[in-house]
Amino acid sequence: MSAPAPLFTVLTPTFNRAHTLPRVWDSLRAQTFPDFEWVVVDDGSTDGTAELVRGWAAEAPFPVRYLRQENRGKHLAVNWGVAESVGEMIVILDSDDACVPAALERFAHHWRSIPDARRERFYAVVCHCADPSGRRVGDPFPAPVVDAPGLDVRYRWKARGEMWGAVRADLMRARPFPDKPERTYIPESVVWDRLALTHLARFVDEALRVYHLEPGEGSLGSPGDPARHAWGSMLQHRVVLDEHLAYFPAAPLAILASAAHYVRFSLHAGVGAREQRRALTRQAARALWWIGLPVGCAAWAYDRLRRRARRGR
Repeated sequence: MSAPAPLFTVLTPTFNRAHTLPRVWDSLRAQTFPDFEWVVVDDGSTDGTAELVRGWAAEAPFPVRYLRQENRGKHLAVNWGVAESVGEMIVILDSDDACVPAALERFAHHWRSIPDARRERFYAVVCHCADPSGRRVGDPFPAPVVDAPGLDVRYRWKARGEMWGAVRADLMRARPFPDKPERTYIPESVVWDRLALTHLARFVDEALRVYHLEPGEGSLGSPGDPARHAWGSMLQHRVVLDEHLAYFPAAPLAILASAAHYVRFSLHAGVGAREQRRALTRQAARALWWIGLPVGCAAWAYDRLRRRARRGR
């Protein structure tokens, strides 16, 4: 008889982070809630990551699975890890971060405290992050526990700062990251925001993840040069412009900024004005695109000047 599926799959996509992965391992060994598995998806590391994780798997008190793909990008590593997961909830814990010992216990408490009859309406439990000294990163939520549409945190509460969460695995499988192009940076908000449009989240005013800032070298997710991962950033702002218009009265400047950034990153991605406009499906989005066009073109030109100046040093 097979063992029951765990409540959580902790998913760690990684690329050449053997020097920081011990933080993740130590965090998971210290968890007060044992009902989880750890899935590590290696995006083509060359620094001994495989040997490190396999060594931990041999002694871990919880299931550890190591998957390896050729260097294709964090978003595709996440897709594979989600597809292979067996947990009810996915917790993405990056390879350079950590979490407090009670993190999974608190996620489980808050998820299970949602009545069964209402739980289908929810996609996640969302919490704050803390810096290594224990200070919360970002603004507090309106109350210790708030059930709300997922995008309210950004547009109505205007809460800034890094957040973290446990997300339903079935919804992540149904709405994976786009699989093209490979080797690019696609912001996680492309997936989270679409879930947040149709489901509620339980926001808890607790800091459960410890957020470490590492140099960009070897990172899967850091966008760096605005032209380097322009396709993913273009998609991020196109989603905002096309799908978040209901929030325009609450946050007009944020939506207008996305209109300008959509132009900016589209130009970096080699997508011209006609194609930009055609990709937008709503007339209101196209009207905002026209407003953002001059600022976006100016930002794109400024990015190019800065890049030339750096190369000329």
